[in-house]
Amino acid sequence: MRNYLIVGAGFSGAVLARALAEHGRARVLVIDAREHIGGTCHTARDEATGVMVHQYGPHIFHTNRQDVWDYVNGFGEFRPYINRVKASIDKGIFSLPVNLHTINQFFGKNLSPAGARAFIASLGDSSIGESANFEEQALKLIGRELYDAFFYGYSKKQWGCEPRELPASILKRLPIRFNYNDNYYDSVFQGIPMDGYSAVISRILAHPGIEVKTGLAFDRSMRGEFDHVFYTGAIDAYYGYSLGRLSYRTVFWDRVEGGDDMQGTAVINYPGIDIRHTRVLEHKHFTPWESHDHSVSFIEYSKETEATDVPHYPKRLPDDRLLLNDYAAMAREDHGVSFLGRLATYRYLDMDQVIAEALDFSGRVLVHGAASAGVRFSCDPAETD
Repeated sequence: MRNYLIVGAGFSGAVLARALAEHGRARVLVIDAREHIGGTCHTARDEATGVMVHQYGPHIFHTNRQDVWDYVNGFGEFRPYINRVKASIDKGIFSLPVNLHTINQFFGKNLSPAGARAFIASLGDSSIGESANFEEQALKLIGRELYDAFFYGYSKKQWGCEPRELPASILKRLPIRFNYNDNYYDSVFQGIPMDGYSAVISRILAHPGIEVKTGLAFDRSMRGEFDHVFYTGAIDAYYGYSLGRLSYRTVFWDRVEGGDDMQGTAVINYPGIDIRHTRVLEHKHFTPWESHDHSVSFIEYSKETEATDVPHYPKRLPDDRLLLNDYAAMAREDHGVSFLGRLATYRYLDMDQVIAEALDFSGRVLVHGAASAGVRFSCDPAETD
């Protein structure tokens, strides 16, 4: 019987804990410094309105993997939900991602799909070959006007730096469509759990071989009490920032109450550089199957992560990549711990990717053993973009 400690009660930690416990030869303790499970996916009912609120910003589950979709639905009912994001700029309210409606509305045209494709191609900067950064990718793909209207200011506010300092891969995640499809994602399966994400994660953790303690921060002195530690927090924090701090952005919110419907949709982005916030979230629209007499919205802001903040988005700038490689080298020599998840491998990951990676990782742990060099990381951060 192995004795394991898992640090972090989000999807990564919960999925791994369940797999180890179901294997039948492990006692698993899951701890989290926060007073709740779920990590940044944590959801809870708002006391004043009864609305289910995504406490750390909106999470829409989407995946193309049937096994991942089946897995989460085994622990809760996921209702269909299509994420339709709007953007508010000086010229009006537009749909994102950029699609045929956005193009025709923005330029005052009535283009067909083929006509819009040719028109946007004519706006793109053909002198750019392989895009070296976010800004070049945008200018090559959609041209200056759409970039300035929808992407420049939003990205600068979101990431706290000029978009030319960001990798092109950030923009490559967002499609440009030449039809009227305003679904933010292209994934086959999309939804939100009827009872919220924390209920789903609670059910994943509900196994006699798993003990959960919240409000308990990890200390490296705990390592001696366990056969192995699985860590899902920030890798630089695990090593006490001994080599320096990786850079993250974090988000915070101002709460606004009033009326039964405040903006008519779940998410409106505010790309303007003269507006401090990045978007406004009205959470009742994330559960269209529910009815509420009162609504609540949250104005979201982005800032650099400080010592007391919860890190959200890894910036992965060139200096960060070098520092990450140093931490990864340190971790490879550390035979008492394995790292998995978004923060521990310093990558931007969607929920389905987190779950898929935890499932794959747990399989390797069960086959090879936690102390094997092959399972030091769920995915080697030094080898990923």
